[in-house]
Amino acid sequence: MLTYGSYIGGRETFSDEWTYTVRASAMLEDVIGSLRIKRDLDRGRIPAELAPASVVGRCSVGDHHDVEAALAAAAGAVRSWAATPLRYRLRFVTELHRLTREKHDAIVEMLVAEGHPRALARWEVSGILVNTGPETREFLATQLEQHVTAGERQFTLRRVADGVVCLNPPQNATLANAMLGAWALAAGNALVVRAPRSAPLGVLYAMHELVVPALERAGAPPEVLSVVCSDAPQTLRQWLNSPLVDDIMYFGGSEQGVAFGAECVRHGKKPVLELAGNDICVVWRDADLDLAATALAEAFYGSGQICMVPNCAVVHPDVADALLDRLRERVRRIRPGLPEEPGVLLSPVRRTDAFQEVLEEALELGAQLVTGGRRLDVDGTHNEVSGLFLEPTVIRTDGLKRSRVLRAVREETFFPLLPVVVPDRAPDAELIEQIVEFTNTNPYGLRNSLWARDPEVIRAFVGGVRGGGLLKVNDSHIGFLPVLPTHGGTGLTGGPGGEANYPALRTSHLQGVSVAAGIDPATAVFAGPDTPEVL
Repeated sequence: MLTYGSYIGGRETFSDEWTYTVRASAMLEDVIGSLRIKRDLDRGRIPAELAPASVVGRCSVGDHHDVEAALAAAAGAVRSWAATPLRYRLRFVTELHRLTREKHDAIVEMLVAEGHPRALARWEVSGILVNTGPETREFLATQLEQHVTAGERQFTLRRVADGVVCLNPPQNATLANAMLGAWALAAGNALVVRAPRSAPLGVLYAMHELVVPALERAGAPPEVLSVVCSDAPQTLRQWLNSPLVDDIMYFGGSEQGVAFGAECVRHGKKPVLELAGNDICVVWRDADLDLAATALAEAFYGSGQICMVPNCAVVHPDVADALLDRLRERVRRIRPGLPEEPGVLLSPVRRTDAFQEVLEEALELGAQLVTGGRRLDVDGTHNEVSGLFLEPTVIRTDGLKRSRVLRAVREETFFPLLPVVVPDRAPDAELIEQIVEFTNTNPYGLRNSLWARDPEVIRAFVGGVRGGGLLKVNDSHIGFLPVLPTHGGTGLTGGPGGEANYPALRTSHLQGVSVAAGIDPATAVFAGPDTPEVL
């Protein structure tokens, strides 16, 4: 059984309170029994040494004193770390990438133990590798610091660390999103991470086994990183009230997240928001329909409980029937199962009642059920009473304006439901304009994608779509790419300051520097060709 304490000021610290993690597959096989074991372990009724093999780890729970100590350690270390030359700070990212490659399989197994289907876990680790890979490092180095010589002056345009950055990862993807803090560290910040009490093991594993040794190899002061498993409301309030905190990276739902961002501003903190997504994938009439159908089926990774999956498809009316046939065939092969089983993509869904409400509303307002719609047990059998999984569900709805009134189309639903919107027929030039407008009026803006061959259509889409932190053409919707950011977006996805999220840039600020030798201030004060005598 893995055991982790808080990491504060370069030391692992332990408390008398623990939270235990039971393997997700054991939970699925015996929910009541597994919850009883976890409860008894958490309350100390069962000694840790008598925990069954289904218990994979335990984490020490910190309190407000630990959070305060973490903030103080970070504030004390940030000055020297921020002043460290960029090339040395980038060594940390290089070492982190190397460690992630070395421990790839172990990280996957950690995610599987927490309940991520193996395919989903491998996708998450691929995101960490791409985000820390050489192409991304080289690109961000140019964004963090540039030098120009002009006459007797040397100019530097650089990003300067904001200071102490606090990160609150989401419960659905704690490990992968906590790792986004690595680039806040590379920018010269000190980082304090809250491990959620409901899912702390992956975060503490990643910090202890990956980030800490990478920082050590890069020669960073150990105090630049702290991680504490703690209660969310108390910790977030403590961060807001602390004069030591500069930025807060927050992951969560849009309504709550936008409100929290406003509160950050009121308290003088910079919010870096990663909120909901309602991504649109457009399929044009000349698209490769087999590849497009495969990309749309990515909507069901993790049962759609991921912000960056395609949440809505818009399909040219000429190819809608053919695409739906291909999509139906692929979706029917997607099944539930234990996370360890090969080929499983679906995760248990908490909001089954909300799923039924959204689906029933869509059908009542004229949508057609293409496939799915039922609750399932882990073995794939139908169970409308207590099934923990939902059948991957596709609906068809006609008309752009008529479809936007459906909750399934206008909101992030966060379960395995993909609406396929088929616009009314119109000349192609008008239709692409309507689709671009439909995409731009989506209040969210994480990723948007297009499948098309016509260069004019591609040009109109790329040139016209303003929302979204990432646009992809003829590619996996969820796949990670070097150089481009893994997260980020506009509107309800990132709040008023939303954009493509490079954490190194969003937790730093731009500064210009000029270093000269022998410049006469009497002449330097004037920028024009004629220098008047003033002194």
